[in-house]
Amino acid sequence: MGGYTLIENAPLANRNTLRVDARATLLAEIRDAAKLPELLDFPAVRHSRLLVLGEGSNMLFTGDFDGTVLAMETRGVQVESDGDSARIAVAAGERWDDFVRWTLGQGYAGLENLILIPGTVGAAPIQNIGAYGCEVAEFVESVEAWDTRERRVVTLDHATCAFAYRDSLFKHEPGRYVVTAVRFVLPRSRPLRTDYAGIDEELARMGVDKPAPFHVAEAVVRLRTRKLPDPAVIGNAGSFFKNPIVDTALADALKREHPGLAAWSQPDGRCKVSAAWMIEAAGFKGFREGDAGISNRHALVLVNHGHATGPQLWALAQQVMHGVHGKFGVQLEPEPVVIGER
Repeated sequence: MGGYTLIENAPLANRNTLRVDARATLLAEIRDAAKLPELLDFPAVRHSRLLVLGEGSNMLFTGDFDGTVLAMETRGVQVESDGDSARIAVAAGERWDDFVRWTLGQGYAGLENLILIPGTVGAAPIQNIGAYGCEVAEFVESVEAWDTRERRVVTLDHATCAFAYRDSLFKHEPGRYVVTAVRFVLPRSRPLRTDYAGIDEELARMGVDKPAPFHVAEAVVRLRTRKLPDPAVIGNAGSFFKNPIVDTALADALKREHPGLAAWSQPDGRCKVSAAWMIEAAGFKGFREGDAGISNRHALVLVNHGHATGPQLWALAQQVMHGVHGKFGVQLEPEPVVIGER
């Protein structure tokens, strides 16, 4: 079929970075976003549940998916430049890391802290991906999507997307919007964010005293490579737990009792506290039950050592959440979407 391919009883183990063995009733691989209305009107698709999948780097399957998985495989980048900045429209199926490296090669600034994050461009605004003190929302002008409720293409501006920490409109209305493209505004020059999680120290080790965006990107690559396991080597979905945001009173009490706990003030007056520190302090860093484990390199990362099932990984995640809550009185939340029984 022009623009898309349909596969029945499709295996998903190679389509999620935790390498969980799951299947979808129907898999639709989409190469042309203009064909979405036709595809979604297909009888086998029209009456089934819908799950949009990029690289599967932000999902945990705890069972098979009884419905249609849409795998966005669209490509394309369009640039409108006014000299000092550019508006860049990117197809949802483009790989995020490839796009970041392209922007650096073109001399644009802003996304350097977000290099090496797995996934696709279309998934970036849904999760409002972030790392090393930056979030993608800062650079998103609008998101183009197919609205399954109104059955039309819509352009959602920045405000409508309702971005928040690892959150957006798309997570609050799951299944409604199929992101087809994201429009970014990137400057040629902007103040660099190097004061977060060791970037300044890494730049110093690199011998860089006047960093450019590509220097910051290289520092982040070095930091991520040392701290985070490679999904190509061991199954994982990156950071599995969000850094919880708590009231200042609780943060102050935690800091008094645990002086090593990292905390960051938030614009609304609350504090974000380090989930990794609490998980490690609760004894879970490097912990393993069967093939389900917590990375010994970074306590935020849930890993599949070989043949862990989705339910086994989710059971371990819940064990970590209960352990941290029991020790610190703080409730952790998973970053990935958990598909199936919870």
